[in-house]
Amino acid sequence: MKNLKKISGLLLLFSCLAITFASCDDDDDNNTPLPQVKVEDVIGNYSGKLLTTQGKTSNEVTASFSATKDIITFTELPVKEIVTSVIKDATKAEAALKELGKVKYELNYTAALTSAKTAVELTFAPKALEIQLPVDGAKKKVVVTFTAKQKGVYTTAGKDKTLKLEFTAEKISVDGTNLTPLDAIKYEAPLSKKQ
Repeated sequence: MKNLKKISGLLLLFSCLAITFASCDDDDDNNTPLPQVKVEDVIGNYSGKLLTTQGKTSNEVTASFSATKDIITFTELPVKEIVTSVIKDATKAEAALKELGKVKYELNYTAALTSAKTAVELTFAPKALEIQLPVDGAKKKVVVTFTAKQKGVYTTAGKDKTLKLEFTAEKISVDGTNLTPLDAIKYEAPLSKKQ
């Protein structure tokens, strides 16, 4: 009887091991190549989180933008950090934001395929943003100079087509005078999905 229990126990153990190894057998064989993309695949409409970070403060909004052959257009770029850099009084800054309304921004880029043709890299050439900011009943000319040190990346994985981008407001001038000191304002869209 003891031998029968030992044999039954061993059979159960080997059965469990066989099932375990069989279930993991095809895990290492996932050699499915990444889909290839074309430069033109970048063109389209996107939506996703847009993070704005200035110093230790970070805000997040859901933003939409579109990409043509060489321009990414934000129809509503978040400018709260820009406005509060110019207008320190919170109540006046909020009033100026309401009066200002939506701010459009166009980000120029050049696209190139990666060597594996599985992603498109975007090299940004940001142009300055000029807004007429209402302050105490007068309009002030605010010019924001952007830089882009990171390349953007368009990829596709399954049904998801995504674009990652980042650019920074490094200089703000008001009526020709630079704001100093200025904490840079980073705009980052870590994963915007193509619609």
